[in-house]
Amino acid sequence: MDTDLDDAHTDYTSLRTRPVPTGCAESEADWRHRLQHDTPGGHLLAHNAMTRTLTDGGPIHLMHTTTALDAIRASGQLYASSGCLLAALYCAPLTETPAGLRPHNLGAYLLQNKPHTRTLLIEITPTAPTPAKGIDYLRLGHLHLHTYLNHRSFLTEAEDTRLRRKALHQIRTTAPFLDMALANATRRRTAPGTFVDQLASAAQYLPFLGYVYFEVLSEYLMLHSTSAETKAYAAAGEMNNRLFKRLAFSAVSGMDKLFDLSRFHPGHQRLHDLINGIEPRLAPGAAQYTRDRLSHLLTALALEPGQDAAAFTFRDQDFDSLTRTAPSLLGQTLFREMRILERYPQLYLAFEQAKALRAWNYWNSHQIATPFNGFLPKGEIGINPACPTATFTVWLAETCERGLLHPVDELDVAFAPRMADLSMTAMRRDATGKAAGHPAVV
Repeated sequence: MDTDLDDAHTDYTSLRTRPVPTGCAESEADWRHRLQHDTPGGHLLAHNAMTRTLTDGGPIHLMHTTTALDAIRASGQLYASSGCLLAALYCAPLTETPAGLRPHNLGAYLLQNKPHTRTLLIEITPTAPTPAKGIDYLRLGHLHLHTYLNHRSFLTEAEDTRLRRKALHQIRTTAPFLDMALANATRRRTAPGTFVDQLASAAQYLPFLGYVYFEVLSEYLMLHSTSAETKAYAAAGEMNNRLFKRLAFSAVSGMDKLFDLSRFHPGHQRLHDLINGIEPRLAPGAAQYTRDRLSHLLTALALEPGQDAAAFTFRDQDFDSLTRTAPSLLGQTLFREMRILERYPQLYLAFEQAKALRAWNYWNSHQIATPFNGFLPKGEIGINPACPTATFTVWLAETCERGLLHPVDELDVAFAPRMADLSMTAMRRDATGKAAGHPAVV
């Protein structure tokens, strides 16, 4: 069993939950129950159109948008890329209707807002029902850390020293906030507004906090929204992806061009204004939800279960101690710092292909042909390019006036168990063509 990847996969249809550090006021099961049963949209966690399609064993239809159609035709290959799906080709679900294939609201958004792309329609026929296990990229810290430790020889001594020093500096600099989060997870509460302001400040030094902050708010919006739009999507078995898109694009200038969550760090008043502009009814509770949910989630993500959250402190920790007590947080921090190394475009495949091989092996062992983003089953789904059993057919597709997809040209392409080169991806690119990342404060 690959324990790093097993821990990183979530199945809301299962009773299995992970242990949390001792001293936490609530367990993962407590939060699971609250999210599923005490929110208007909670039923969609375990019962949604995407996971129903995966688990019924029939053909699966997905759409993928690309700017590289000519290159795909010429090579005859489709590659995976990294990101929230780790090592899969990023797609959105399609639902069969008598008039054509209807995109999930995530896919409809992509079609409306990426007019310069072409759309591929992909049919996957698995040999057995796919488990409803999604990969939670917030839980990939162990994998990031172990990949770094096993492949340090690819770095120069200066690069390795810089990477370790900056990761440690970020965690030490934000230790007061990290300790505050631990305190809140153990019921030593901070005022919600103060907590959010401290979070916003710390996220500018520790990029991973921006990702956790954003996902917590996405969860809050998608599970608590009662708008007519959200209800219409829920009736189709879908979470409302428009909510988190509006949040991201309103919060950070240029996020529609460079979706880099290290830049997401609104303070308390800004958070209230953002949520008020999306769904006013939810604005008053946003800060408290952020405090309670992020404190628990960050504690569970950061510390090993054997640690006592009530007694632990991040102050004065050294690199070796963090590898034992907080390996996931250290791994996430190293990963984001590595992405801004000068040589990262050359190092990318060395580190990301290593993770991909483990991911493909895990998915194949569990018969997962279509891994999805499992922090929330919101429709971000991918294709495992190394799956040996499923049958894949790919078409170029066109969209009709009703917004439905129709196949127009079958492509002679195959999936290759290889990561796309960084230059071929749209993974968080900055103006210089390098992978984006928050510049650490030294």
